[in-house]
Parts: sequence; C-alpha cells; structure tokens
Amino acid sequence: MTDEKIEAIQAVVDRVSSYQDGATEGTVAAELRDGFAEAGVDVPAGDVTKLADAIESEHGAVSAAEVLDG
Repeated sequence: MTDEKIEAIQAVVDRVSSYQDGATEGTVAAELRDGFAEAGVDVPAGDVTKLADAIESEHGAVSAAEVLDG
C-alpha cells in the first residue's frame, strides 16, 4: 500500500473515529465507506470491517497502518 493511500485512509479513520465513538459497527463501517468514496480511495470490504472493529474497540486513536498490516 502506498504512503499516499495509507495517509488518505488514516484521514478518513481519524474523522470517523472522532465523531462515531459509541456508534454501532454498521454505522462506523458505513461512514468509513462514505469517507473513502469521497476521498477517492478504494478500500476492500474486509479492510473496512477491520478498521470499523478497531474504531469500536479502541475508542480513541486508531492507526490504519497497524490495523491493515497486522
């Protein structure tokens, strides 16, 4: 994954996690998909699920690079 892509993904993750704390996973995943579409970043469904799970479990800062590499 390129640095530019991971930076774009991280920006969306940061935005969604800042205002979706406590939201259901389905809501978080939908907001992530919308954000990625707006940013023009193609993120596979499995990665969206991983990121949504991380946002739900961390309740704070989530590193997209760590979630997607781990």
